[in-house]
Amino acid sequence: MATIGLDKLYYAKITEGTNGDETYATPQVLAKAISADLAPQIASAILYADDGAVENVQEFTSATITLGTADLASGVMADLLGATVDENGVVVSTAEDTSNYVAVGFRAKRSDGNYQYMWLYRVKFGVPNNTLATKGDSITFNTPTIEGTVIRRNKVDGNGNHPWMAQVVSGATGVDPAVITGWYTAVYEPDYTAG
Repeated sequence: MATIGLDKLYYAKITEGTNGDETYATPQVLAKAISADLAPQIASAILYADDGAVENVQEFTSATITLGTADLASGVMADLLGATVDENGVVVSTAEDTSNYVAVGFRAKRSDGNYQYMWLYRVKFGVPNNTLATKGDSITFNTPTIEGTVIRRNKVDGNGNHPWMAQVVSGATGVDPAVITGWYTAVYEPDYTAG
């Protein structure tokens, strides 16, 4: 279904345990969302036998997420990019900064009035792009874009797999309304227990 909106862009800091499993902090607002472009990368192989294709395997390897935002606050820059906010509230970026993995969540309004909710479980962002221009005869908005790489998480789900994304549509058959109302209170954890 077509989407006609985008909002509620959140992130959650990740703490890794000694085995590498992720624990997610309480989600926080990342910025006001303008755009989100998610481009998965897929590894693909075809096995040929008896003069024809007999097997086709396609697996997720990573994805690129490009976010257009209205602004990026100093605390968000520090959390995402490892930048430092000094005593005067100035964001100081250094060559030694190391970006942090975070989970990223957002929702897109669909043309049927429902929302598609998403969590990307493990994202590392690069330094944002900023286009700046002098003011002319008309008003032109220049806003930052930030690109990140999405990979699978280390923590396995209840089926022994490594999720990279969770998504749900509000109002869809079988969706517990509590999942939707709790979407931004915590990063969604897959549930395979019989109810």
